[in-house]
This record gives sequence, structure tokens and C-alpha cells, in this order.
Amino acid sequence: MSKKIYLAGPEVFLPNAREMLARKAELARAAGFEPLSPGDLEIPVADTKKGLGYAISAVDERMMLEADAIIANLTPFRGIAADTGTTFELGFMCALGKAVFAYTNVAANHYRRVVAHYHGEVSKGDDGHLRGPDGLSVEDFDMIDNLMLHGGVERRGGTVIVGHAAPDALYTDLTAFKTCLAVAADRLL
Repeated sequence: MSKKIYLAGPEVFLPNAREMLARKAELARAAGFEPLSPGDLEIPVADTKKGLGYAISAVDERMMLEADAIIANLTPFRGIAADTGTTFELGFMCALGKAVFAYTNVAANHYRRVVAHYHGEVSKGDDGHLRGPDGLSVEDFDMIDNLMLHGGVERRGGTVIVGHAAPDALYTDLTAFKTCLAVAADRLL
């Protein structure tokens, strides 16, 4: 029986979401996995927007409960960090004790992205911590995103693959995904 792998990431928001999800699913099948992905299952009809949101959340959680592993796309989305839904899914799978793998298509680590966000205005505060102009501390752990995401994956024996896609292909370049998929297949199949 093949292992089921949940494919998490912000691709669901793309104009060509179905095409991207189908491409990732096909690659997962070719690697020997049964892919599970948000948008794969029919969402029950709901009477309100909030009800629809609940329905989507419930379907996605059921898929994660069924999955053996996750590959999470942690490419920064709408800001300096990974998509919040994807981070929830990665944390959910970590808490379940499932196999976790992740990748990003941005080579700059979290610290460098935060410094860029502050336009380079990061300095040591009186307490010795790096701080932005707003006084908030800046984490510098040489990780691709918040320490709980990167650390959560690697402390559980997973891998974080760091790619470097062109700015216009951040969510469509599948090079890092393919590498991450190959690592997952090598470890799980």
C-alpha cells in the first residue's frame, strides 16, 4: 500500500491553482506516493462564508489525519514568512507525529528577509538583542523561516530544501519541491 502525502502550500491561491496542484500530485504519484491536497475533495455546501471556511478546514484536517506525511511549501507568501494556513498544517502534522518535509523557493533566510523588511535598520538594543526600528527583536537562527517551522521539521528527522526560484516563478517553480519529494520518497518508501 502506498504512503499518503499531504501537499501543503499557497498554490491554492494561484490563478492556475488546479494546474499547479495537478502537477504536484502527478509528481507525487510518480515518486510512489498517494497525494492528498487541499482542493482535491468536494467541499460541502454551506449557508454562510464562515460555514464554508469551517467546511474547508474540516476537509483539510481529515486529509491530514489520513496522511502519513506532509510536504509543506514554506516559500514566503504575502509578506516575509510562509503562508499561515500552511504553517498551521505543518504544525498539525508535527503534533500528530507524522513525517514532515518542507521546501522554499526563496534562498534568503528569515533573518535576511526581516532585515530587508526593515530596510536594513536593525541594530543591537540595550539588552544585546537585535531589534528593528519598532523595538521588536529580530531572530537570527540561520533558518529559512521562524525557528518553530524549520526546527520543527528538522528536529523530527525531516528535511528543509532551500531553492532559489526567479521572482516571477516563486509559486510555480517545482525544482525544490521535486528535491524534497525525492528525499521524502527515499526515507518513507
